[in-house]
Amino acid sequence: MAAPSGNPVPSAPPSYAEAVGINMNYPHPYPVPGPGQKPDEKGMNLPPHMGQPPPANNPITVQTVYVQQPVLFYDRPVQMRCPSCNQVIVTRLSYDAGALTWLSCGGLCLVGCVAGCCLIPFCIDALKDVDHICPKCNTLVGSYKRL
Repeated sequence: MAAPSGNPVPSAPPSYAEAVGINMNYPHPYPVPGPGQKPDEKGMNLPPHMGQPPPANNPITVQTVYVQQPVLFYDRPVQMRCPSCNQVIVTRLSYDAGALTWLSCGGLCLVGCVAGCCLIPFCIDALKDVDHICPKCNTLVGSYKRL
């Protein structure tokens, strides 16, 4: 069948470069494989970076960081690593009068133990707050409050 005489039939569609208008003299933003080159499995073979020195073969320094689990302090000595002197220690305990000691003293006063018996809670370690101290550097590493 012949084409109408007024409309010419196009021979072929334009190429991609012609349709998009790519300037072939402008450098490509990504590497284009040359003749005889095959792209690797990750993409095109990248050219070496210009103007940058090659990576140096410096030895890699490794720093070991010990992460310590949170220590729960109670009224017993705890084995731990001191954050101040970084030694493995068993804490030394120091007892101080805290809220429970004072409330016990006040409660005994209300009951009628006024003649010095109300001071008995200050002699009982089980009613006092506990401070955990490093025996090597004497640093306070934790506390246990009774109330």
